[in-house]
Amino acid sequence: MKDFNGKVAVVTGGGTGMGRELVRQLAAEGASVATCDVFPENMAETRRICEADGLLQGVRITTHVADVADEAQMVRFAEEVARDHQTDKIHLLFNNAGIGGGASFVNAPREEWDRVFNICWNGVYLSCRAFMPMLLRAEEGAVVNTSSANGFWAALMPNVTHTAYSAAKFAVKGFTEALITDFRNNAPHLKAHIVMPGGVGTPIGLNSRRVLLGDVPLTGREMSEMRKRFAAMGVPGAAEMNEQQLLDAQKEMIKRFETLAPTTAAGAAKIILDGVKADRWRILVGEDVTRLDQRVRRNPEAAYDVDFAAYAPFGEDELGDA
Repeated sequence: MKDFNGKVAVVTGGGTGMGRELVRQLAAEGASVATCDVFPENMAETRRICEADGLLQGVRITTHVADVADEAQMVRFAEEVARDHQTDKIHLLFNNAGIGGGASFVNAPREEWDRVFNICWNGVYLSCRAFMPMLLRAEEGAVVNTSSANGFWAALMPNVTHTAYSAAKFAVKGFTEALITDFRNNAPHLKAHIVMPGGVGTPIGLNSRRVLLGDVPLTGREMSEMRKRFAAMGVPGAAEMNEQQLLDAQKEMIKRFETLAPTTAAGAAKIILDGVKADRWRILVGEDVTRLDQRVRRNPEAAYDVDFAAYAPFGEDELGDA
């Protein structure tokens, strides 16, 4: 797919971050876009930004509220897309929605673990199920699934567990790679692309807690886990922080990451769209994840050693030939 002009695109998780930037850039290239999020106010803000950018001239942007982990809601979303865009087909499906959490399979509550896994994996699966009939009717189409650096390296940093998210992102990667052959054999007008971002400046941390717990106070377990995590990150005084101090530290860390992340959300969206147009099925987003991918493939047996994790994924070591 060499350009997006005149195409109809669907983007999940379009209320913030990479999803919002995908909506903006697709519309700027002449695509009509339908996007969903679980938070209506995020959808309203995405639409407001697109309107302020003058992107509603000549294309249609529709916003929808849907939980990607709920099959009935995704089926309804697909029906709304057909109705609002007056079409029986779409050309592009960006499965971008995701949250973090459910860090430990041993210690995290099962409800939290399952919720993270269901959004990050089932959200991709259910979205593909809901929109496959519309993709099959298009003259050409692409499914673009967002995995992660944690889709090939199931770690985050030393002494920090990351199981639900990593397991889901590995599933997304495997599913998408399997679709390449499936589409070639059974729907040759469709392409599958796997997106693996590294550090991208998005508010996923704040969004994740809102999805998992709403605006309720921190639980004792949450505070204990946050203190441990902040201490492992070298945050001064982490062991003695009260609830407000923990929340303030979390917000500051998320804000700092958004500012200092190796790749901006806008930059990530451009890399993704350029990768689709270049027909690259494997789209690495950021120099940090490119280096990490090379290191893991070069010596997979060492990938979970503490020394390896200590400076991944943002290390500047010499890679040699990978």
